[in-house]
Order: sequence, then C-alpha cells, then structure tokens
Amino acid sequence: MSIKTRIAAFALTAVVAAGAIASSTQAEAKGPGPAFAIGAGLLGAAVVGSAIAASGPGYYHDGYGYRRCGWVRQFDAYGNYVGRVRTCDY
Repeated sequence: MSIKTRIAAFALTAVVAAGAIASSTQAEAKGPGPAFAIGAGLLGAAVVGSAIAASGPGYYHDGYGYRRCGWVRQFDAYGNYVGRVRTCDY
C-alpha cells in the first residue's frame, strides 16, 4: 500500500468517524456565540496577514547581510518559456 493510499484511507476514516459522532448528538438551534466571532477574527487576520506577507518582496538573511529574493522567468535555449525559479540578489 502506497503512502498516498494510506493517507487517503486515514482521511476517509476520520471523516466517517466525525460524521458518526456528529449524527449521534442532538441538534440545538442557537446563534453563534463569542467563540465563533473570535475564531472568525483570528482566521481572517491570518488570511489577510498571509496575503500581505506574500505580496511584498522577500528578504533572506544568511548571516552576511540581507538579500532580496524573488521569482525570475526561465527560458530554454530556443527562447521558449519554461517556468519560474526563485533567486536571491546579493
């Protein structure tokens, strides 16, 4: 059995177990409480913070100073676009 098959089987087992637990409890109709608001705020802050951090130029500190890192387009010998590679300036 490959590792991908094992992970898929484990995930399916977890989903089935969560469904079984959720279906055995009694449903209660009530509004979202303060824990929902706090969780939504933290999730929103994490998403926005990640987007801001990913949008700016990256800087890498290697012990000798800071280097600016970014993505550069790569072409083959015939001028065809191959992809992008991350490079850092000194």
